[in-house]
Amino acid sequence: MPETPVPDLKTFMKEAAARTDEYLKDYVASLGESPAKLSEAVAYSLLGQGKRIRPVLVLLCHDAVGGREMGAARAAAAAIEMIHCFSLIHDDLPAMDNDDLRRGRPTNHKVYGDALAILAGDALNTMAFDVIVKGTKEAGLTAALVSELAFATGPEGMIGGQVLDTCHP
Repeated sequence: MPETPVPDLKTFMKEAAARTDEYLKDYVASLGESPAKLSEAVAYSLLGQGKRIRPVLVLLCHDAVGGREMGAARAAAAAIEMIHCFSLIHDDLPAMDNDDLRRGRPTNHKVYGDALAILAGDALNTMAFDVIVKGTKEAGLTAALVSELAFATGPEGMIGGQVLDTCHP
């Protein structure tokens, strides 16, 4: 039986980034009850010009270990990108790094104001958990992914690191 051809890394990365973009666009489009300006601010940062390195790494790891539930892998990849964008929105705020540009475009708070930028970041944080729950079929895997993401982004992870960076080294 012939092996399925494995794409080269560059092709894999390009295709995985495109699949992630579609997944994220579909998810944002599904937010029918969200205030329009909030959805717009979320989309501005989430659907921007990123390279999607983090979700590509999630999908590469999934493939490397012979993962079977692609829905969960795509959900986890989307969640990681949502957390990344949430962290960038908050990091750019005047109270943090006070950046005016991100990837050559005005930062979220420069376009939407501080309050909506904070809320867009908060929304992305909670959306990351929602996308995992909705995109994963196995209850045990869902719980494991949510627990890992919560730990990695919480006070002993990314947010704790931000505190050490900005407030209390």
